Amino acid sequence: MDRPAFKTRTIRLIGQSQLDIALAAVSNAPLDPNKPLELVLREERKIRKLDQNSAMWSGPLFDIAEQAWVQGRQYADVTWHEYFKEKYLPEDDDPDIADLAKEGYRKYDIDPDGNRRLIGSTTQLLVRGMALYMTAIEAHGAGLGVQFHVRAA
Repeated sequence: MDRPAFKTRTIRLIGQSQLDIALAAVSNAPLDPNKPLELVLREERKIRKLDQNSAMWSGPLFDIAEQAWVQGRQYADVTWHEYFKEKYLPEDDDPDIADLAKEGYRKYDIDPDGNRRLIGSTTQLLVRGMALYMTAIEAHGAGLGVQFHVRAA
């Protein structure tokens, strides 16, 4: 049996109608011993919170841009953000990737010229992934002598 690739489908079970849709999807799923489908039931994984994103920009990125000097110059927060994504976003083959980023996450892709390009984003991180990412940013900044300010929530 040579069937087309099965597109991943997520159904959030919040009511009877979603349960009915899920049961119908399972009942109609292709059975294929060569390329079997996998059914996973788990609690919904939460993507990074908006307050985590806000805290990143008003916290460590702001302090690093304001205080850090590298090779005699300072860099804007957006430059640091791109630098840190390249350096600290999880790799696709991280053994804990399912706990760090949304399904389908990829850090890099290849462009038409065959060059590797960063495509990963903090918007693809789960709560734990964002927390680890921010910890890495803060550790990097501390290594540059940055003193982080405590900001009111």
